[in-house]
Amino acid sequence: MVHLPQQLSLGVNLNDDATFENFYAPAATHNAMVLQGLRQQVEGSGESFIYLWGAPGCGLTHLLQAACHEAQHQGLSVQYLPLRDLAGYAPDELFTGLDAVDLVCLDCLPAVAGRSDWELAIFNLYNRLRDHGKRLLVAAEQSPRELALTLEDLRSRLQWGLTYQVHSLSDDDKQQALQLRARARGLELSDDVAQYIIQRLPRDTNELFWQLQRLDHASLAEQRKLTIPFVKKVLTI
Repeated sequence: MVHLPQQLSLGVNLNDDATFENFYAPAATHNAMVLQGLRQQVEGSGESFIYLWGAPGCGLTHLLQAACHEAQHQGLSVQYLPLRDLAGYAPDELFTGLDAVDLVCLDCLPAVAGRSDWELAIFNLYNRLRDHGKRLLVAAEQSPRELALTLEDLRSRLQWGLTYQVHSLSDDDKQQALQLRARARGLELSDDVAQYIIQRLPRDTNELFWQLQRLDHASLAEQRKLTIPFVKKVLTI
């Protein structure tokens, strides 16, 4: 990621597990189309400005961070900014120099909606990135039309490029996604164990993946396979 001013040492890190390959989107589904659009954006063959929206837990943060990872692998400069965590900063300082970055990702846009300083700064950032031929990926829980914005010109900018709704997964899809993530970690997660986890934990995919990480660490430490008794013991469920 780009170097930010020393006073804005943000401590923003990307999750190593956030990759396009780890995002469960079966072929011919709507989310597979979203994934393809993001890949093309990173490659430079698609739309430069993309707005993602969807319900909490649908994978917006994962997709933004995955785009950053993919861009870095291609030698591009990136900056991921989780606005919910950065709302206390001065936006003009935070955005200084971003027009030189190949891919800028703004996560949690509603966290600063309704604040005139932030809205104007994001509006100006859009214009600068366009003028410099850069790419912007934005995520929010609402569509651009539904955002509580005061600057209508910003709402217009948010609809410049492609707008994708990311669909939430069904319980069956969440099981497949959990097993996909487990395989990426070198874990064997049977159907019975995966169903046991999903039936007893919150359905939020972020929570499910976090608990899988706990199981991974415990399995490695105790040299145990993921069985229902072991999962029950580690997660106390």
